[in-house]
Amino acid sequence: MPTRIYVASTNPGKLRDFRVAAGDLDRLGTIALLPLPGLATIPAAPEDEDTFEGNARAKAIYYSRLLPGELVLADDSGLEADALHGLPGVRSARFAQDAGVPVETGSVDEANNRLLLREMAGVPTALRSARYRCVLALARDGECLVTGEGAVEGQILTEPRGTGGFGYDPLFFLPSLEKTMAQIDLDTKHQLSHRGRAFRALLGQWKHKIS
Repeated sequence: MPTRIYVASTNPGKLRDFRVAAGDLDRLGTIALLPLPGLATIPAAPEDEDTFEGNARAKAIYYSRLLPGELVLADDSGLEADALHGLPGVRSARFAQDAGVPVETGSVDEANNRLLLREMAGVPTALRSARYRCVLALARDGECLVTGEGAVEGQILTEPRGTGGFGYDPLFFLPSLEKTMAQIDLDTKHQLSHRGRAFRALLGQWKHKIS
């Protein structure tokens, strides 16, 4: 019987990353990754911790209490720009909102990207280093069982490139590939994904815990 893991996210990009990672590294035998039932109607978990791990743990614990006996996976992830002392960090999804920047045209992602470009204006290339970071937490019945972390290093461009991906992908440049996250194909992105790396790390910790 497959090991069911319910993912506390409605983001299709995240779900896809996790499923690819599970297929690449099936350390639990057969894994069934499923969306958390009724997530869209459940009040959102608080995300008021100062770290990715703190938020991931809090969310996993919160949602696992709503699905007794089941494994629930939650994540917190975002972009850290060194020139901005780690911002937007845990507030990556709400970067523009926190700054009071209205979403006049386009999406929230576009508003976040415009603000990032504004904050990074004038920063030389050598100082535009950044990383995508993700921490995952696996919980059952209100107890966090294991966590896993993954990251991918890159640079922030001065203008977006590419139309794929989501979030800050059009600005996140991978020097080794000379492309942004929004320009690479899905197979390459899944291999590099900070979420995929975090999930593989989490599965390794879980295997060790139950062995």
